[in-house]
Amino acid sequence: MRSSLFLSRTALRGLTAAALSLGLLGSAFAAGIQVTDAWIRWLPANLPAGGYAKVTNETDKEVKLVGASSPKYGMVMLHQTVNKNGVSNMVHVDAIPIAPHKSMAFTPGDYHIMLMQPKPGIEPGQKVPVTLKFSDGQTVTAEFEVRKPTASGPGDMKGMDMDQMKGMQH
Repeated sequence: MRSSLFLSRTALRGLTAAALSLGLLGSAFAAGIQVTDAWIRWLPANLPAGGYAKVTNETDKEVKLVGASSPKYGMVMLHQTVNKNGVSNMVHVDAIPIAPHKSMAFTPGDYHIMLMQPKPGIEPGQKVPVTLKFSDGQTVTAEFEVRKPTASGPGDMKGMDMDQMKGMQH
């Protein structure tokens, strides 16, 4: 009995390590496309929000991201911030190619997912599903963490809601 318990724990540890090394835990993955570090910079008063993530193409062919959607937002579009003559503008993007075995980082001030017409009740600390759509018909749904307006990235503690964590100072 004891040896079978040891084997079960060992097998579980091995499977967990394999899943982590493949990026299958804590991220979204479908047929060679992985989405990690997904977060939304929430803005109050029903203002549009920016969605950011790292999208990795682990296939041998280029993939093209052509759209996104979320049940928590009425309209979702792909945008890029473009700086021209010192003035930044957001422009709609029809497709974003991702080369084979490369990643595309969606970051503030560059490519991002524009989330408009928020449904009631979205607030920092929640997770929101966002589905990315590719030109070959494939989709990947990832959970995007909703962060405060002061957040600058997925590891930024300023964007975390510490009010719900007893004993934490901020």
